[in-house]
Amino acid sequence: MARIGYTLMTEQSGPRSLVEHAAAAERSGFDFEVISDHVFPWLAPQGHSPYAWSVLGAVTQSTSDIELMTYVTAPIMRYHPVVVAQKAATVGLLSRDRFLLGLGAGENLNEHVVGRGWPPVNLRHEMLSEAIEIISALFDGGSVNYVGTHYRVDSARLWDLPDRRVPIGTAVSGPQSVNRFAPMSDVMIAVQPDGQLCADWERRSHWVGDRKIGQLPVCWDPDREAAVKRAHEQFSWFAGGWKVNAELPGPAAFAAATHHVRPEDVATAIPCGPEVEPIVSAVSSYLDAGFTDVALVQVGVDTDPVGFFRFAEGELLPALRELGGDGR
Repeated sequence: MARIGYTLMTEQSGPRSLVEHAAAAERSGFDFEVISDHVFPWLAPQGHSPYAWSVLGAVTQSTSDIELMTYVTAPIMRYHPVVVAQKAATVGLLSRDRFLLGLGAGENLNEHVVGRGWPPVNLRHEMLSEAIEIISALFDGGSVNYVGTHYRVDSARLWDLPDRRVPIGTAVSGPQSVNRFAPMSDVMIAVQPDGQLCADWERRSHWVGDRKIGQLPVCWDPDREAAVKRAHEQFSWFAGGWKVNAELPGPAAFAAATHHVRPEDVATAIPCGPEVEPIVSAVSSYLDAGFTDVALVQVGVDTDPVGFFRFAEGELLPALRELGGDGR
């Protein structure tokens, strides 16, 4: 049955607000929460980018039962895989086994800050493969030594491991990434309702009927025009698609690349306004493609968080439960 999640989007809220939103999302009835892991916002008007892992530590204490997840962390440049494994195990312990580690090959936007350049996608996939091997080995316990093309590990060990092995989800966007990462992952992550991705993943995965988690931006507001304006201001970057978005180096580049995107273009791609049905229809496209989970992003949630979570609890989530059932 479908599970509906909420996105703690670090690019559009400060750390205290994110912790408050996490508690509100759990009270409202969302099934899980995902958090982005950035250094920069996509566009300057979004205006934030706190450290996701510090926020996660606080969220483990402000929530009690809801599943938590990174969507996604790139363990290839800005973070060494050993450090990611240690962080994930710690969050697993703090959350009492509620954490899922979402991984991906990253974006230039965030990884360029360490001054190592930006590798081509095939090289990033090689790096991510090695990183997952290292993280998985550390999750297994014991001392880990590793010599690869891109990483070396010398007698690393995680001294504090949760009772439940932290599951690993990996972001994919096409056949190349599916073929490489499905056999070494527990969960699929993607941002387009692509049925071929789901079918390919199921053929390559070592799990039968495993989870496939998508993400959908929405912009709820009692005033549809205000919603469209806000979505255009903060989410016009979304029109580029991930193959483009992974390559641009900063908010100014995203602003330049998407200056031609009109408000009506954004409103076509993102459900905007007070109505439930456009969101239900958009979620349905993911479920029809074979996804099991969809995490919603409320664009500009700080504009009216009380109103959004009231809408989610009273109208949106009940409608989505009828559509996909209650997966909790």
